[in-house]
Amino acid sequence: MLYNLLYPLADQVGVFNLFKYLTFRTGGAVVTALLVAFLIGPALITWLRKWQKQGQPIRLDGPESHLLTKKGTPTMGGFLILIALVVATLLWADLRSHYVWIVLMVTLGYGLIGFLDDFLKVSKKNTKGLPGKLKLAGQIAIALIAAGWVMALQREPMSGAMAVPFLKAVLIQLGWLYLPFAVLVVVGASNAVNLTDGLDGLAIVPVMIASGVFAVIAYLVGHAVFANYLQIHYVAGSGELAVFCGALVGAGLGFLWFNAPPAMVFMGDTGSLAMGGALGAVSVVTKHELVLAIVGGLFVLETVSVIVQVVSFKLTGKRVFRMAPLHHHFEKKGWAEPTVVIRFWIIASILGLAGLATLKLR
Repeated sequence: MLYNLLYPLADQVGVFNLFKYLTFRTGGAVVTALLVAFLIGPALITWLRKWQKQGQPIRLDGPESHLLTKKGTPTMGGFLILIALVVATLLWADLRSHYVWIVLMVTLGYGLIGFLDDFLKVSKKNTKGLPGKLKLAGQIAIALIAAGWVMALQREPMSGAMAVPFLKAVLIQLGWLYLPFAVLVVVGASNAVNLTDGLDGLAIVPVMIASGVFAVIAYLVGHAVFANYLQIHYVAGSGELAVFCGALVGAGLGFLWFNAPPAMVFMGDTGSLAMGGALGAVSVVTKHELVLAIVGGLFVLETVSVIVQVVSFKLTGKRVFRMAPLHHHFEKKGWAEPTVVIRFWIIASILGLAGLATLKLR
């Protein structure tokens, strides 16, 4: 909004020329989202606590300590992230960008699905929430609309193609098969972040790391000169998503202030589904879907641990892990919650650096 309003006046007021630069607007989005989160956080958490009273229902089959340490903590803190994210994005992004609206649609759509899930859990005072098939159907529908929109915007050879990390000239043309592939990326990312969100601060920092990495990727992919220099595939207009990713970093930092151990609020599915969907959508637009599997490797690991656990138990009657997702396995082994969280943050940081390395290693 600020770009659309103020940059046209740059000839009269020289300082408005700053809004031309994505780096300036991305930094502005980070700071704005952080300030919005700080401002609304206390009031929002107080309201959630009064409304929910008993807080988020705790799994009876989870780690025993959670029944004591997590009880009474309100959920739906994802509202804090979404409000800060949307306000900052609308203020600092070029609102003529279709890509910005696509990613916002996915983020808010998945946030709505997460809200309905959280609302049912709180109102019914159990951990079941929205039926799994209904939740998945909504996610697929939103992702399908977004993927089709992206394909319609992009021209050959980028439309319907998948880029391969480390290979500079390779584009695998999937045609209409790209739609189910993109849906799998967005839905998979959303649910992977959701599975990771099980300990105070565990999911939000890896999300911020991934968002920071994709802010860099979006900026470079959307800049013809840098894309040519790095020999990565240029996607015109995708650079505007750097502003969105910056806003997600700022909103995540603001949320972490209240979610740091011991958490004052949980993000719930309202936040985790939305943030995972956002990362998936950004990776689809920038043609870095496979790089998301590297940058978000921690989310992949958590998801695989659940799949392995379920398959192993159904086939052999035995469990590979003491509990899934993986972070609960280490809790069961006696690791303190902060130890699990910080070590997982370290892993996420290493994977983020590995994802950035794919830009140069060609």
